Amino acid sequence: QVQLVESGGGLVQAGGSLKLSCAASGRTFSSSAMGWFRQAPGKDREFVAAINWSGGRTYYADSVKGRFTISRDNAKSTVYLQMYSLKPEDTAVYYCATAFTWAGNNVNGYDYWGQGTQVTVSS
Repeated sequence: QVQLVESGGGLVQAGGSLKLSCAASGRTFSSSAMGWFRQAPGKDREFVAAINWSGGRTYYADSVKGRFTISRDNAKSTVYLQMYSLKPEDTAVYYCATAFTWAGNNVNGYDYWGQGTQVTVSS
């Protein structure tokens, strides 16, 4: 059974930074694509960033491009989301997800999801 466990969320002031982690188990992590999504209250889940199995291909939502960086450590079966210059509109529950193959920003392309970690950015 695939398990994804996010951590690293919290409360931060606008302009600050946070680094989220997502530890994976139950699937060959090194061959899986990974993605980060977020969901704010009353809004649909939205794509944030994606990374392919090797880390050689990444893709970002326009709203986070230049501020967020997705990376992975296959030896640790962990994917990261480094977030800089955080804004109040980044406030959401952040989820990581895994896919057998590249899924990019397609939420339906990911088959397992973590439980989420709350990120709150105060103004």
